[in-house]
Amino acid sequence: MDAFKLLTRSAKFKTGAASSSAQTLPSKGKAETPQLFHNAEADKLVAEQNSGKKRKRGPVGDDEPRSEDEADLDFFGSGKGSSVAKATKKDQVESSHQDEASGDEEDDSMDEVQRRTILNAHKIKVTDLRDLEEIQQVQVPTEEPKKKKKKKQQKEEASQTLTKKEQKKARRLFPQPLVSFKELRSKYKISRRLAENIAEQGFTVPTEVQLGTLPLLLGEPTAPQKPKTEETVEPDLLVVAPTGSGKTLSFLIPVINKIVRHHHEQQEERGIFSIVVAPTKELAGQIVNEGRKLVQGTGVKITLMKKGMQVAERTNESASGTDDVLNEDSSDASESEDEGNAPEKKSKNKAAVTKSDIIVTTPLLLVNALTEHRTKPLASLPLVRNIVLDEADVLLDPLFREQTLDIWRACTHPELRASLWSATMGSNIEDLTKSLIKERKETSAQTKSYPLIRLVVGLKDSAIPNIQHKLVYAATEQGKLLGLRQLLRPSAAAASDVRLRPPFLIFTQTIPRAVALQSELRYDIPPEAGGSSRIAVLHSEMSDGQRSEIMKDFRKGEIWILVTTDLLARGVDFRGINGVVNYDIPNSAAVYVHRVGRTGRAGREGGVAVTYYTKEDIPYVKSIANIIDVSEKLRGTEGEKSVQKWLLDSLPDLSKKNKKELKKHGVKARQTNSNVNEGDKKHNRTKISTKSGFERRMENKKKGAITASRNRKSTGNPAAEPVDSDGGSWDGLDD
Repeated sequence: MDAFKLLTRSAKFKTGAASSSAQTLPSKGKAETPQLFHNAEADKLVAEQNSGKKRKRGPVGDDEPRSEDEADLDFFGSGKGSSVAKATKKDQVESSHQDEASGDEEDDSMDEVQRRTILNAHKIKVTDLRDLEEIQQVQVPTEEPKKKKKKKQQKEEASQTLTKKEQKKARRLFPQPLVSFKELRSKYKISRRLAENIAEQGFTVPTEVQLGTLPLLLGEPTAPQKPKTEETVEPDLLVVAPTGSGKTLSFLIPVINKIVRHHHEQQEERGIFSIVVAPTKELAGQIVNEGRKLVQGTGVKITLMKKGMQVAERTNESASGTDDVLNEDSSDASESEDEGNAPEKKSKNKAAVTKSDIIVTTPLLLVNALTEHRTKPLASLPLVRNIVLDEADVLLDPLFREQTLDIWRACTHPELRASLWSATMGSNIEDLTKSLIKERKETSAQTKSYPLIRLVVGLKDSAIPNIQHKLVYAATEQGKLLGLRQLLRPSAAAASDVRLRPPFLIFTQTIPRAVALQSELRYDIPPEAGGSSRIAVLHSEMSDGQRSEIMKDFRKGEIWILVTTDLLARGVDFRGINGVVNYDIPNSAAVYVHRVGRTGRAGREGGVAVTYYTKEDIPYVKSIANIIDVSEKLRGTEGEKSVQKWLLDSLPDLSKKNKKELKKHGVKARQTNSNVNEGDKKHNRTKISTKSGFERRMENKKKGAITASRNRKSTGNPAAEPVDSDGGSWDGLDD
């Protein structure tokens, strides 16, 4: 059954137009390439690099299946197709010839001109964030220890004379790019089983963020002037890359490979070696699901943090505790380890420390586990060698900052590496990272120093260029509801230029508005197409079981339209979302970037982002309009702009104070305020009703009749007109 035919049964569209639009929808499946930026010159260099490797390693016939593999890309599928099997077989053949071809690997490295060409074509910018003096010390080692002071003075004088442009040039790096996932095994010597798991998932062509970050994290030298015999160093890394560009895979592969190597070197030592922190449970669960596909057969265990999980040993509990209860608990716990049939109370007091290698968690869950009963000092995680902050700008926002920093400080290993990932990252995050790294060096003399590198893909803090943006003025709250109903009814949408087919997401400012909007729209889809079961609401006040069930149904396609808050705005990946509707404008430009990034993922074309704004929203629209304008310039669609120059010039600028207020509370007219009088006419105009139009009309008639009767009795005028007691709220659509 074609659900879209049911929704459009009264519409008469041309067959050719419908088929052409259907071919560009993200829900139709695979993208031609997951890369957002590339050009012919860079593609030629990559092709030469790939063909050169194949001539060295195998017979000439190995070049033939390559086009078929690239045509069957499925970066978010199950990876069970015939092309995946071929890729796996080819990987196994290549891995069997590793020892024979090891002598030729050094010849495959590119010179600086080739690296620069490929990185610039993919709009990848790598910058060393250390001080210029520190960079120069690495590049120009001192010859005699006696002349250190003089050379330091010379470097300081040189840095002062450099212009800003020259300083930026001195900080630029051009690392070796990853042209194919097959290089992970051949050049970077990752685990054989991990390479097979990557091939089974169908990954062959790396995205921009994978192309740039994997060589850095796997130990490739960051500058061509480094000698090949020098030991490579994994840096601390800040990554700003578009939504849906494969950041999860970029940080999971190096972390898993590092743990596999550690297990081979030290088989006895087990514990938590890596921590991945995410702002929401949905994103944390998604990271675990992706990680489990990669760790199969490697001996690495990845676990989702749950309430009550023990993550750290507390060796000084009895010594630091002052009451006898703690001592009794510790003795009971030791007895329960010796006896198999211990009472339940004892097992609860001392749970076993998890043996998982990678923990994926939200900040509060892990902090609570590290600070038991909130009376003990923060426990340490001495084995953790990697901490990954996914959506780092949120985790280091004032809402999560203290919790995130507590986790970072709890990781006390001297070789700890930190990597921060997001689609939006301000300069304040860079400054905070630098200060935290400096703090670690000052507090512990054993802490080792590593390069701090920033990698940016595309334009910083901009929306992905492969989706279509629509900024629609709806004037009032009722206008937004009418516009949204047009999207649900394609026959009505035929008159407008906005076309959006399910599945799609609808974002609101608050939880009450999300619940109210879902109640308002639940009967807009006809019963033949599934009716109210096709529309659902998801927010943070729901239980974990309800949230996971709704997410599961939405991924399966049983739910077509999901009304939600910013809970799903970040990181969560859905396969083939056709569009995003911002029913309420986002609280900031960064939130807009993340919201609209739920569509057009992995290079898929055809996604639509519709943003409605009313008279109350006009002061807050300019930042969003600027992002849309930049995105359309990246896309190269100057003739199809949805935001005209006259609109950009006429929209007012927002002060810093108002930006902060908007970020914290949203548009004032839509804030959830329990003190607002329900009879307030202005409040009712910006409110979404949770009742149908028929129910509201009947209630209004009844209230009006009662009010009119009271007026007639008080004034003695039988001809008094009934009063509208609904405060001017909209009565809904008349059928």
